[in-house]
Amino acid sequence: MLLDCGASSLISMRRLGLDPQSVQAILVSHLHGDHFGGIPFLVLDQQFSRREEPLLVAGPLGTQDRVTRAMEVLFPGSSTMPRRFELQFTELAAGIQVPVGPAHVTAYEVDHASGAPALALRVACGGRVIAYSGDTAMSDSLLHAAEGADLFICEAYTFDTPIKYHLSYTELRRFRSALGCRRLVLTHCGPQALARRAEIEDEVAEDGLALQL
Repeated sequence: MLLDCGASSLISMRRLGLDPQSVQAILVSHLHGDHFGGIPFLVLDQQFSRREEPLLVAGPLGTQDRVTRAMEVLFPGSSTMPRRFELQFTELAAGIQVPVGPAHVTAYEVDHASGAPALALRVACGGRVIAYSGDTAMSDSLLHAAEGADLFICEAYTFDTPIKYHLSYTELRRFRSALGCRRLVLTHCGPQALARRAEIEDEVAEDGLALQL
């Protein structure tokens, strides 16, 4: 399962030796290109790889339409081309738990303008819970998504500069005890946050990072 699929996700998977055919589902937090723009490339790659297993894309309201339009912009005709595998779509409504393969996913609407609802995601699978912020300003929904999670993957775009619809690390630290998660790993760090990484007390994700829960 992928949590988001940005434009460079397929490149990263190949570089890290991860088989794209092993991906059964893609969970999309919101419809910005750096979070869903890699889906057209992945779908076409899987078609050329002679994939036969279904591929499910689950995301906010409007996901199927946006992905289809992106496929047509990047590879005209690709959205209607016959495939050996079924490309399936599920649109997630806030507060409703839905099965996605072996996992159960609950979406929480968060504060990030993207032309469609932006979601934090809570994924329960194998007796563990992973929460993912997507992109968002601080909100009560984020606290609900993270509560009791074994792992919370959370954006920290800046170190301390306020940016609309995003979190800074210093703001996140103020809410750290309220998050209620066992483990916090930061992602989506911008240049300012990375330049001050020595001041960050929490784990910061890197390409290829493997975590055991």
